[in-house]
Amino acid sequence: MDEDNPDRHRRVSIAERFRRFMLDLDSRLDFGIFKGFRASREVFERFVVFMDRFHVGGWRRWLLVEPASEALTLGFVGLMLMLALAVPAFQETSDEDWLKKSELAVVFLDRYGNEVGSRGIKHNDSVPLEDFPDHLIKAVLATEDRRFYEHFGIDIPGTMRAVVTNARAGGVVQGGSSLSQQLAKNLFLSNERTIERKVKEAFLAMWLESRLTKNEILKLYLDRAYMGGGTYGVDAAAQYYFGKSARDVSLPEAAMLAGLFKAPTKFAPHINLPAARARANVVLDNLVDAGFMTEGQVFGARRNPAKTIDRRDESAPNYYLDFAFDEMRKLVDRLPRSVTERAFVVRTALDPGLQQTAENAIEDAIKQFGRDYHAKQAATAVADLDGAIRAIVGGVDYGESQFNRASDALRQPGSSFKPYVYASALIAGLKTTSQVIDGPICVGNWCPKNYSGGFSGATSMTSALTRSLNTVAVWLTRKVGNGNDRAGRNKVVALARAMGLTTPLTDTPSLPIGAAEVRVFEHTVAYATFPNAGKAVRAHAILEVRTGMGETIWRFDRDGPQPRQVMSPQVAADMAFMMNKVVEEGTARRAILNGIKAAGKTGTTNAYRDAWFVGYTGNFVCGVWFGNDDYSPLNRMTGGALPAMVWHTIMEYAHQGVELKNIPGLPPNPAQTGPRMAESKDDVPRPAMLTGKGAQSLVRIERLMDEATRAAAAAAPKLGPQTEAAPAIPGATAAADKVLPAVRRD
Repeated sequence: MDEDNPDRHRRVSIAERFRRFMLDLDSRLDFGIFKGFRASREVFERFVVFMDRFHVGGWRRWLLVEPASEALTLGFVGLMLMLALAVPAFQETSDEDWLKKSELAVVFLDRYGNEVGSRGIKHNDSVPLEDFPDHLIKAVLATEDRRFYEHFGIDIPGTMRAVVTNARAGGVVQGGSSLSQQLAKNLFLSNERTIERKVKEAFLAMWLESRLTKNEILKLYLDRAYMGGGTYGVDAAAQYYFGKSARDVSLPEAAMLAGLFKAPTKFAPHINLPAARARANVVLDNLVDAGFMTEGQVFGARRNPAKTIDRRDESAPNYYLDFAFDEMRKLVDRLPRSVTERAFVVRTALDPGLQQTAENAIEDAIKQFGRDYHAKQAATAVADLDGAIRAIVGGVDYGESQFNRASDALRQPGSSFKPYVYASALIAGLKTTSQVIDGPICVGNWCPKNYSGGFSGATSMTSALTRSLNTVAVWLTRKVGNGNDRAGRNKVVALARAMGLTTPLTDTPSLPIGAAEVRVFEHTVAYATFPNAGKAVRAHAILEVRTGMGETIWRFDRDGPQPRQVMSPQVAADMAFMMNKVVEEGTARRAILNGIKAAGKTGTTNAYRDAWFVGYTGNFVCGVWFGNDDYSPLNRMTGGALPAMVWHTIMEYAHQGVELKNIPGLPPNPAQTGPRMAESKDDVPRPAMLTGKGAQSLVRIERLMDEATRAAAAAAPKLGPQTEAAPAIPGATAAADKVLPAVRRD
C-alpha cells in the first residue's frame, strides 16, 4: 500500500513529526513552569526564614510595626493620588508668559467714529508694594488671609476653621482659601465652584509659593484681582472709585477696597454704595479682631465712610457694548499672529440715535402696557441688510438685569419661524399661488390646530402665510420631504442654518410652527436673506479693529465672511411678496410704515409665552420679542400687538433722512421720507445721514490714508537719522483728490 501511494506516506510522516514537536514543546513548557514555581517557592521560603529574624510580637507589633506599615501603605497610595491630581494642575502653568499675561481692553466707537464706551480691564501694576499704604496692606491681610506670612500656600488651620464655621451656619459664610490660592485661581483658573478647581487651586498655590517670595505673591494679588467696574488691581480701582492713586487712599477708602476682593460685583460702590460701606465696616472689624489696629484707630473711619465718584452712566448703550465685547473676545483669536497687543480701538455699527430710540420704545411699551399684558421683559435688534447690528436692546433696564435677552436668551419663535418653511417649499418647486391644504393633519400622536380653531380647506400659499395657518406649515414640511416628515424638517433646518441660525434646532414634529429655540439677533439678521435677493449675511457689531497706535488690523468688509447665496433671487422675491401681505393684510397691520414697503412675520407661542414680530424694508431688518424670564404666560399678547407696535416705532425713526431702497419682489416705495422734527423732549432727533455714495467715498479716503501711513512707516528707516520728516507719498494725495469731489457731490 505504501509502495502504491508514496505521497500519502510522506504526508503521514510530516503530520507525525508535527505532533511530536508539539508534544515536546508542551512538555518543555510544563517543566519550565514547574521549575519556575518551585524556584519561586524556595525563594519565598528563604525570604520568610530571613524575615523571621525580625519578628516583633506583643505590644511592639501593635503600637509600632503595624501602624508604621499601614502608614507606609497609605502614604504610597496617597502619593500616587496626589501625583495624579497634580498633573492637571501643573498643566495650567504650561504658558511660559503667565506672569505677563493680561486681559482684553477695548475702547468702542460708534459708526460715526465717536467714543461710546469701553469694556475689559482698567489695569495698573506700576505701583511698588512698598508704596502701598500700611493700612491698605493690613486691611487686605486681615480680611483675606491673616496667616499669609506663616503658611506654605495652604492655611490648614484657617481651612479647618472655615469648614467648622460653615457647618454650624449651614452654608458658606467664611472662605477657606488662602491668598495664594486666590491668586492661583485669578492667574490660571475659572470661577466655577467644583472640587476639581479647588484641588488644582491648592497645588498651584504651593507651586507659586515655591517660585515666588511672599511679597511677590502679595504684590501680584493686589495687582491682578478683579475689583469691579472693569478694574483689575487696587491702584486701578482706587483711580476708578476715588479718583486717586492707591498710594493716597485713606483708611475708610482702603477698607472699601479690601472689601471688594470677596464679591466685587456685589460690593462695588458704583452699583450698591450702601452694601459697599457695610462691607467696609466688616473690614474694619477684621482689622481690630486680627490685632492690626485698635478700635480707637478705626473709629474715625466708621464715622466718616469713604465717598466715591458717581460712575453711573445711564445713557451708555450697555447692552450693545456687552454684545460687541463678546464678539471682540471671539475675534481676538482670529487676528494675525503678529498682533500681540491686548488693547484695541473698535469701530462698531452702532447708531446711537437708533439705539436710544429702541431703548425708549421698549421701556415705554412695558410701562404703558406691561401690566395689562403681564409682560415684564422685551428685546430687539436692528441691523443693516449686510448684517451690521445698528442697535440691540437686551432688556427693559440694564441697571436691574445685565442679561442680554437679544443675544443670549433662547426663546421659541412661534409662527415667525414659518418663513423658513415656506422658503423651503418654494425651493422645492411650489409657487406663491400653489394650492395647499388647510385641514386636519397629524404627525404621530401630535395634531396641530390653527389659532382660529377651524380649517378652511384648499387655499393658496400666500393666503396661508398671511393668515399664519399652522396646519399648512406642517403640510408644507411634509411636501418638502416628499411625504417624509423627518426629511422635510431636515431640509427646513438646513435652510435655517444656512440663513444664519446657530442654535440647536431640535427635530420635533412641532418644529415647522416654531417649537425650536432661537436668539433674537440671529433670527432677525436671518430675515435679511429675503431683501438681499437670497444672500445670507453674518450678524456682526464690529466694523473695524485698530491697535492702540491706530493701525487697522481687521475690517469686516475685508476679513469677515462674505454673503452666501442660499436661495435664488426669485424665491427671495416670492417670500417678500407673501410676507408683505402679512404686514398689509394679515396679522401685522400695526407694523405698516407710512410710504415705505415692509414685509415680515408675527409669532406667538403656546400659552402666549413669547410674542414676536420680525420684519424688514429695503434698508433695515428689525426683530422684536416680548415675554417673561420665568416663562410665565403673557395675557393673550400676540406678535401683531406690542411687538408690531414697537417695531413700527423703531423703524419709523430708522428711516428718517435716509435714501429709501426698494425690496426686490415688491413695487417701489410710494414716497420718500424727510427729516422728522422732534415731537417731545424724549423724542430723539435723527442726525443728518450721509448717502451711501458719500459713506463709501469717506471709507475710500480712510483706506488711502492708512496705506499712506503704512508706506511712510516702511520708508522711514531708509531716510536716515538726519531726516526730520518723511516726504509725501507720491500718488496718495492725488488719489485722495480724485475722491473728494464725489464726497462734495453727495
